[in-house]
Amino acid sequence: MTDVYEFMGASSLVPVVVIENPADADALGSALEDGGLPSAEITLRTPGALTVIRELAERPGFVVGAGTVVRPKQVDDAVAAGASYIVSPGFSADVARECAIQRVPLIPGTVTATEIQMALDAGIEVMKFFPAGASGGAPVIKALSAPFPNVRFVPTGGITLDTLPDYLRIPAVLAVGGTWIAPRDIIAAQSFKEITQRVREALAVVEENK
Repeated sequence: MTDVYEFMGASSLVPVVVIENPADADALGSALEDGGLPSAEITLRTPGALTVIRELAERPGFVVGAGTVVRPKQVDDAVAAGASYIVSPGFSADVARECAIQRVPLIPGTVTATEIQMALDAGIEVMKFFPAGASGGAPVIKALSAPFPNVRFVPTGGITLDTLPDYLRIPAVLAVGGTWIAPRDIIAAQSFKEITQRVREALAVVEENK
């Protein structure tokens, strides 16, 4: 199986996707791949999310994770659908325990030193910083990385193409999660060429900030 953290570090980007219609999964996967990013975090916010994960997981070389996971049962369902990693908006000891049982990487949401320590106690060193924009953004991540030098962050929430460089320049940031890459309304409108273009623009910014 693909090393999820290595993959994220190499691409520096994670498209965070809310998708309403599972019938759009194939076109979405192709749009992301055509842009150069065969990856997506599919949030479990819609009834068809697991179907989308299942379809994307069948694409050779495509790395798909399950986001907005808040209960242990969702871990089981996502892993059964083919998710390579699990993302939570916060830290849950029960979710962390189930991920350990399932041997699937967990990226829990943290925004305070206390939450980071809770995740560290569970043996987790890669954490989501969410909601990034509303929680102080890049300056807060820089401040938190000082007392926690071994933690790698995946900031998500409120990040745009314009603010992307602020996060990419922080050594503690493993990758940046972006909802702007494949927004719900653009998927619903089936504007998949627009998604491909957004991926290319974001990867160009990554290249400029290496």
